[in-house]
Amino acid sequence: MATTTPVSDRIRIEVQLEPSHREADLVELRATLEESPRRIPSKYFYDKRGSALFEQITELPEYYLTRTERSLLESVADELAVRTGAEELVELGAGAATKTRILLDAMSRQGNLRVYVPFDVSESEVRRVATELAREYDELFVHGMVADFTHHLNEIPPGDPRLVALLGSTIGNYRPEEAVELLQRVCNPMAEGDFFLLGVDLVKEVARLEAAYNDSAGITAEFNRNILRVVNRLADADFRPEAYRHVAFFDRENSWIEISLAAESDQPVRLEALDLKLSIEAEERIHTEISSKYDRSMLEELL
Repeated sequence: MATTTPVSDRIRIEVQLEPSHREADLVELRATLEESPRRIPSKYFYDKRGSALFEQITELPEYYLTRTERSLLESVADELAVRTGAEELVELGAGAATKTRILLDAMSRQGNLRVYVPFDVSESEVRRVATELAREYDELFVHGMVADFTHHLNEIPPGDPRLVALLGSTIGNYRPEEAVELLQRVCNPMAEGDFFLLGVDLVKEVARLEAAYNDSAGITAEFNRNILRVVNRLADADFRPEAYRHVAFFDRENSWIEISLAAESDQPVRLEALDLKLSIEAEERIHTEISSKYDRSMLEELL
């Protein structure tokens, strides 16, 4: 059962990730680690350290996505606020909500701003963002949801005319059939008069794409390896993150950046919570994420 905590008269935090959810995560983790090639779901990037590393990534010179999306939002935010008449902003995968203020400011200028719902798997980020934004916007009520896309989109409470936002090209982290399923789950709880705002990354020069995921400072590599630390805690495992090399390249056939961790040498791994032993061979890759890059025809097919 979810727990809901009133933090103040303008902040409510709802935690949908229950202890029993760990069992489901372990079942999923076993299945993906036994696939060929092995895989770790990308949601495990985002513990407190992973979230902080990702925020560093968004400020890197090579990582154009956040700057570009911020600029686009600044150019259309007022028009969005007028056209939608939205009084509530629901942000899926809110993270640190770095671009959220652009939309909240526009809604505030229209006199419409009432509710913000940050929806994210990171409880620390949801709590921090809720506190910051409630302090910055006197008229705002924040209903934070600690939850994931797989299980809890239907738990988003009904509200006033809403703008539901899925930004940061988050949709690109899902394979095409998974992306369609996610969009269907997003639309299910939406009501007549709600609007949906989707941020995607377009295909561009391969060198620019690959540089964005192979920064010279090595922050993306450390972010990628951090997923093994999260798995170690979740499954009482003994992955050695330093024994894996970050790999990211553009797969032209699938039109996505493919991200993985390659073992530098043979790696025996024990996952106590799963009663599972793995023998990972030198240069074997564990897939951790994709980031799809779209053209117009791909978007039309997706939507």
